[in-house]
Amino acid sequence: MKIKLIATDIDGTLLPEGTDQINAEIFDAVLRLKEKGVVFAGASGRQYYSMAHLFEPVKNDMIFIAENGAYVNCRGTDILKCVMDREAVVRLVGKLREIPGGCITLNARDGFYVEDRDPHFLDLILNGYHNNVYQVEDVLAVDVDVIKVSLYMERDIEEQAAFLMPQWEDCFTGTIAGDIWLDFMCKGVNKGSALRSIQKTLSIRPEETMAFGDNLNDIEMLQSAGYSYAVGNAREEVKAAAKYVADTNVNDGVLKVLKALLEEQ
Repeated sequence: MKIKLIATDIDGTLLPEGTDQINAEIFDAVLRLKEKGVVFAGASGRQYYSMAHLFEPVKNDMIFIAENGAYVNCRGTDILKCVMDREAVVRLVGKLREIPGGCITLNARDGFYVEDRDPHFLDLILNGYHNNVYQVEDVLAVDVDVIKVSLYMERDIEEQAAFLMPQWEDCFTGTIAGDIWLDFMCKGVNKGSALRSIQKTLSIRPEETMAFGDNLNDIEMLQSAGYSYAVGNAREEVKAAAKYVADTNVNDGVLKVLKALLEEQ
């Protein structure tokens, strides 16, 4: 079966969490895949601007599934944008503000809005992820379409997820997006729903799709691809959901599979 669409997670799958340490060989692979008629998509909890910065040499040769599937962009054009209910966002932010040690981001199409001034948090989102960040006094005072609300915590994120996600499941989809992030999007939104939207638009079947991931927010995407890979450093739940296991992120597991695919196709 010829592969026509490839989607890969970024943090923990292509590179270490919260960095820009990407192997430049991936850019050549993206271009070679395009020459063979294969569409390449990055799929991440990151915002679009962070992903576009990371893939700068090939940003016009691929699709970006950003904000855990809440936003899809191709060549600077919005393909999909899922806007959260404003009243529910206000209630959610009120609850997240009560959590000691947590930092909140309101994510819109143009970037992050944050009110926290924690220097480590700001260094990570500005210099680690290279996000487009707006520091404001009150994130709820900003008049923007919110597509994701995130809680950042250096510890205990899984405990907070277990407590918060059931409380908001009627309003939002919640997901753990790494060891330090808990994300909330519109109900039913995830990387898998975004990938299926692309498949439908391009008339590409799941059997013609390959996907890579490492964390819980990748599982729906892997389930939407006929060829699904967990990288070697992935969580056990992700390995169980995938059909295959590639090498680890630091050993270029995704790139190795792509090179082998290019030789075959």
